[in-house]
Amino acid sequence: MESVTFSPTALAIHSEFNRTTTPYPRDSSMQKLFERRARRRPDAAAVIQGTREISYRDLNRLANGLAGRLADVGVGRGVTVGVCMPRSPEMLVVLLGVLKSGGTFLPLDHEWPDERLRHVVTDAGCHVLIGDRSGEIARRVGSAAENPLLALDAGTPTACDIDPPCTTTAESIACVYYTSGSTGRPKGVPILHRGLNRLPYITALGPMNEHSRILQLGSLTFDMAASEIWGALLGGGTLVMYPAEPVSLSRLREVIQAGRVNLVQLPTALFNLIVDEAPEILDSVTTIAVGGEAQSRRHMVKALRAYGPGRVSNFYGPTESTCVATCYPVDELPRDDIPFPIGRPLQNTRLYVVADDARRLCGPGEAGELCLAGDGLAAGYLGPADLTSEHFVHRDVAGREERLYRTGDRGYLLPSGDVVFIGREDDQVKVNGFRVELAEISHHLDAHPSVKRCYVTVRDVGGYKSLLAFVIPDDHTVSSADLRGHLTEVLPSYMVPAQVHLRGAFPLTSHGKVDRRALLASCEAQAVQGASAHARSE
Repeated sequence: MESVTFSPTALAIHSEFNRTTTPYPRDSSMQKLFERRARRRPDAAAVIQGTREISYRDLNRLANGLAGRLADVGVGRGVTVGVCMPRSPEMLVVLLGVLKSGGTFLPLDHEWPDERLRHVVTDAGCHVLIGDRSGEIARRVGSAAENPLLALDAGTPTACDIDPPCTTTAESIACVYYTSGSTGRPKGVPILHRGLNRLPYITALGPMNEHSRILQLGSLTFDMAASEIWGALLGGGTLVMYPAEPVSLSRLREVIQAGRVNLVQLPTALFNLIVDEAPEILDSVTTIAVGGEAQSRRHMVKALRAYGPGRVSNFYGPTESTCVATCYPVDELPRDDIPFPIGRPLQNTRLYVVADDARRLCGPGEAGELCLAGDGLAAGYLGPADLTSEHFVHRDVAGREERLYRTGDRGYLLPSGDVVFIGREDDQVKVNGFRVELAEISHHLDAHPSVKRCYVTVRDVGGYKSLLAFVIPDDHTVSSADLRGHLTEVLPSYMVPAQVHLRGAFPLTSHGKVDRRALLASCEAQAVQGASAHARSE
């Protein structure tokens, strides 16, 4: 095992903020923790959606019944079950039922293009689908699967009082999330029971206990939903589910007030919209966790003024670290000359800022790659072993053997020990809370026969991000609409650029690289010219 070199100062600051070991049920399976909650408070509300309320006892009994049904069709330890469900109590029954059967759940979205669905289902080795649209998914995936797909309707399972025998451990794979991949293919990230078990015991996210009323807003395929769902159900709180409909601020206000929500986890873009348009929506919320993208200082200034210290925290964490890894409580604002910090590692998580191919610890102020360690790390990636070995490495850090996840994110340490995120080593970004590899979008644009060259980037206007693509066409009959239509067939909607601009050439910097600033400026100039022409025509 390779050793990491360090200076005394670098080792001292890393050792100080990495003292995060905290006891929690790290050797338990998720279903055992949930069953323990159901025995302790059987009549307590586990989930509320609108006028519906389901107790821990009833949720457990329904999940037991579904687990038996899944076992009858061969679901057991190591079997992956695709789940395609809208936000609902039935979705929770399905997730718990899969876990109780010993299986692994694979979140799916019926709005994904057929190609993505086929890849995800096949890559994950999924042969059982369950949900309200499982039959539709099975038909769309079709013959791409190695074996015929068994599609089950979630329906209403027969309740059962007896918990099934537990065949899984904390080291078992609970679920698989797919993230954007630079090769044009999404990557499967298998998440362990242990990684999700730790969530209710991360104090910065909580408190997550019987007094918690946690908003469930994220879609099942978005890993932020995992911390909402399992933070509540494994912590003994109440999950208040937003309806199965697009988010609107007026509806969000109703759900938070009616459900007496006291804890929310919001993607950065939605949080910024709330702060700008209707900050009073969160007036009654005690804990506001924000994450998914680099934070806007302007919005955090407004949030601190609106909500005061001790209520808002900025979180950071890739899927490979099971949702969250660091936290910065927004009790006061950092200096104007630094980006907004992502804070320090959370309980049972460790962070290292490294250089020289993850072989040297960086001291304060020195930029390096952010590497994560601890109980939240995923098992690796599905598929070729070299993909896992490239991103998950083993190092000796001052006598401590660490398995590190190389995030590809860059940052540096402040003298206080807080970490500042400064960008990506590659071109991966986060837009509206979703992780996006710009290279994946470029890959599919390049595959179009009418595209000579393309460049994909992100435009940030007042903290709101959108994807833009610039294309030099090889065939001048092709239109922007044609290219966007092509992308909608192979990519989920959040990865399709809001605009595709056709260009005769790309401006270059003095280093011979595409001049991103000049491209974005040309968009602004084009918009001004269009507005002027419209005004003259009137």
